[in-house]
Amino acid sequence: MQLDEAKQKFIHAWGGLGSKWGINKTMAQIHALLFIASEPLSTEEMMETLQISRGNVNMNVRELMDWGLVQKVYKAGERKDFYVAEKDVWKVARQVVRERKRREIEPIITLLEELEATKSEESSQEEYKAFMDSIASLKTFTENVDNSVEKIMRADENWLMNFLFNIIKK
Repeated sequence: MQLDEAKQKFIHAWGGLGSKWGINKTMAQIHALLFIASEPLSTEEMMETLQISRGNVNMNVRELMDWGLVQKVYKAGERKDFYVAEKDVWKVARQVVRERKRREIEPIITLLEELEATKSEESSQEEYKAFMDSIASLKTFTENVDNSVEKIMRADENWLMNFLFNIIKK
């Protein structure tokens, strides 16, 4: 397999995986392209390589920057903006986990805390108790997930690899 073919295969596969993880396919492909690039890339280079519009590149690059996965860099003597992706896989993984926690876990915890204040005046005690038990159970589970995510984000690479290896061994 030639290098260009291998790069295209990686970009395509990363885009497909991204869409399965709840990330826009094009956003994942742009991230893959920047991740494997040896030099910062301009919007035009991304458009040409991925055969997508300027607006699509700009929108997805902004989102990748919001996620903390891509940065804008400047090249001396150039008027264009150039972009690079974080190359350290461990940092990328932690940043993705951090962002998903912020976007998905924290709002659920906030909602569940709000729901804990529900009063029982409009429904039967049995219905109220079932609802509150469900909310409490879900909150406990979500807080445990949140605590686990926090530990993973603070952990170093060797700890996580040893942890995962021990799980697989069992």
